[in-house]
Amino acid sequence: MTKECERSLNYGIIGNCRSGALISNKGAMEWLCLPQFDSPSVFAKLLDINKGGSFEIIPETEHTITQNYDGNTNILVTRFKCADGSFEVHDFFPRYKLDNGQAYSPADVIRFFKHIKGAPVVRFNYNPKLEYAQYDTKTIIHSSYVKSMTTKGDYNSVYLYSSMKISDVACSQPIAITKDEFILISYNQKLLKQTVERSYLKLIRTKAYWLTWSDRTTRFGKYNDVITRSALVLKLLSFQKSGAVLAALTTSLPETIGEVRNWDYRFCWIRDASMVIKIMTHLDHYNLAHRYLKFITDLLPEKDERMQIMYGINGDKRLTEIELSHLDGYCGSKPVRVGNAAYKQKQNDIYGILMDVIYQHFKLFSVSLDHSEELWTITRNMIRAVQRNWQRPDKGIWEIRENNKHFTFSKVLCWVAVDRAIKVADLLQQTDPIQDWIKLRDKIKNDIMKNAWSEAKQSFTQAYHYEDLDASVLLMETYGFLSGDDPKYKNTVLAIQKELEHKGLMYRYKNRDDFGLPSSAFTICSFWLIKSLYIIGHKEEAIEKFDKLLSYSNHLGLFSEDLDFETKRLLGNFPQAYSHLALIETAMVLGGGKLSKEEQLLQIIH
Repeated sequence: MTKECERSLNYGIIGNCRSGALISNKGAMEWLCLPQFDSPSVFAKLLDINKGGSFEIIPETEHTITQNYDGNTNILVTRFKCADGSFEVHDFFPRYKLDNGQAYSPADVIRFFKHIKGAPVVRFNYNPKLEYAQYDTKTIIHSSYVKSMTTKGDYNSVYLYSSMKISDVACSQPIAITKDEFILISYNQKLLKQTVERSYLKLIRTKAYWLTWSDRTTRFGKYNDVITRSALVLKLLSFQKSGAVLAALTTSLPETIGEVRNWDYRFCWIRDASMVIKIMTHLDHYNLAHRYLKFITDLLPEKDERMQIMYGINGDKRLTEIELSHLDGYCGSKPVRVGNAAYKQKQNDIYGILMDVIYQHFKLFSVSLDHSEELWTITRNMIRAVQRNWQRPDKGIWEIRENNKHFTFSKVLCWVAVDRAIKVADLLQQTDPIQDWIKLRDKIKNDIMKNAWSEAKQSFTQAYHYEDLDASVLLMETYGFLSGDDPKYKNTVLAIQKELEHKGLMYRYKNRDDFGLPSSAFTICSFWLIKSLYIIGHKEEAIEKFDKLLSYSNHLGLFSEDLDFETKRLLGNFPQAYSHLALIETAMVLGGGKLSKEEQLLQIIH
């Protein structure tokens, strides 16, 4: 393996619920899309070290670098201790409330340089490559800013402002940092003069915003630091304009180095919706949950329209997938993809996910009469869809692109759809369909119990009449299909652990799929196993595994989608919302329950 193939996901994420960036542990900005999350890249060294573009800080003398978040905020602090002095870089996207109560989230990223001591000399490698570096980017130095723009293809541009000499920044000339300075990158030309004072004020207001947001997060008996950091990641991945939550900030980070499982995750998967809503309301972040609910319910189809498994963050329905063949990919892992063809797939679990969302909507929030009527119509349509489809094969939770099967998880979620519809009908006092729906629910459950259970494996299997096991079946308890003390559920947990656990981590499944045998651990599945072990009474083992798994995060407590079994190296798109959701859910179960307000105050004081 070459040196470059040993690259790791030692990045911090910054953002403001409009866009985001990744900063390496060396202080280099290597992924940035403007003006929003799913826009073409400005910097994409993450996906091509030669052509992608980046913004690097290069000290002239011997130095050491450390990095951390500024407390419970999304402001990333990189500390440079050099032979000729020291300074900190506070990287952030401005986000704070305006006087009218609206959130200020410009398409800006600020690098605030806090002078510590001495006169450390640095150079900047400012190398934007717009539109995924498909064509050359031209940079022009003006008196007060630097403008970079595309020369071919779609027109795009970004602006750089600084308190330092602008030409020295752009041309990589040595600059001595002797006082506080700033660099601002903006999608838009600024109308007001940009100063150190203005950037510092934005830094302080942004810090206050994140501290206030974090302070509202519910505290538990244990694991509050990892819960809060994961909640901050989820908040960063929420799109202010629509309420959507992205699966991850990135595209095409490989599940395994050198292979082709590389997907664009800058979209909103409906499957994540019920988990986001459940987790964030447990953490007392009702606004985020309510906005996400509105995004989902606004997408719910008319009487016979097909619901997609995923949408663009603005609600886009067409997510055409293309390959960017000019980019080498992360560690040479091609192809680099933009868009995601999985939006066309049929996955029968979508009905259960949506009905769980609708049920939570009624439970958690007041609903107007007209909206209740809309949701009741959708509920009845959903059950009609389940009646038509629950006995048909589909692609399953893992979006296998070729083979349709009768996946157990899909069948369970069809059961969930009917179960939640019954609960909604009861809440709305609509009794007419309940008896028929109860019969359908029982029929689906009996079908699963008969066809998904393997006597040989003493476990529910991945699909009907197959002996392969699948980690998604662990969610039978989470969705209320089986209780944690059901003997068949206990046996299933232990059988799945025996077959799919490898070196302390979990496969999703081990049977060959469209691309062969999976060769990396799926992070969320390891969290699912830990939670399931705890629920069936293996509490000490679960806690030990959880603490070990937490140690595999990067230096900032962040997780991607996958982990390498051997090295525990982070793989896949990053940071992964689903991984952090499962982390929070597991921590809440293992952490001893919510603390009272008095207990939370005492914990904070101590």
